[in-house]
Amino acid sequence: MNKRLNPIAVFDSGAGGISVLKELVRLMPNENYIYYGDSLNAPYGTKPTEEVRRLTIHNTDGLIKAGAKEVVIACNTATSAAIVSLREMYPSVPMIGLEPAIKPAALECKGGRVLVMATELTLRERKFLLLLEKYKDIAEIISLPCPELVEFAEGGITEGKELENYLNTILAPYIHNVDGIVLGCTHFPLLKDAIQRAAKGIKLYDGGIGAAREALHQLKETDLVSNATEGSITFKSSLKGKEDLYRKLFYNT
Repeated sequence: MNKRLNPIAVFDSGAGGISVLKELVRLMPNENYIYYGDSLNAPYGTKPTEEVRRLTIHNTDGLIKAGAKEVVIACNTATSAAIVSLREMYPSVPMIGLEPAIKPAALECKGGRVLVMATELTLRERKFLLLLEKYKDIAEIISLPCPELVEFAEGGITEGKELENYLNTILAPYIHNVDGIVLGCTHFPLLKDAIQRAAKGIKLYDGGIGAAREALHQLKETDLVSNATEGSITFKSSLKGKEDLYRKLFYNT
């Protein structure tokens, strides 16, 4: 059996990981992918850490049993809650996590201020707090919880007056005194155009690109890079009917 043709599994609490899937496909178009969103239990960002860990492990286990050669946890919240446990449980499966792009933002905005937009759970998790500690002397890092943005993305609302008003309201106190904005949830790049307009040209940073590069690196390290000439994408969800939203977001955002 040619394991190189097995799919890369991309997991998220819902639709947010589509932004990471887009980066993966852009970098590795000849791979096969299974995208699985747990929209039935979304959002993860407001749940207790232990519940997020349980849901993430349960769903990842199912993807591995379905033949995934690599798993990308395309959710900052799920990564924070479960990536350490997952790597211990499945040492032979390359396991890629997401983290807010604080490093590139801080390094490019040395001596300045960086705003991190994320879910409440991501902002209080140890993984995020360690990143804050690591880069606090390079740039001032400000946290902004905005779980409502997850709801916009899950509803397929990527444009419109309601979203525009919400973004203008939450970003108004910061747009004149920050140098960079980190999109610390994979749902947020799906709203990137709207966020960029509200941010008045401030540079946005997204961790999906780095995750895609690491996914390719791990496949090379384990000799699992696909030798096919073209790939495929299968969309699945724990909530019936959400697959159509995933396809729409992937092809139209």
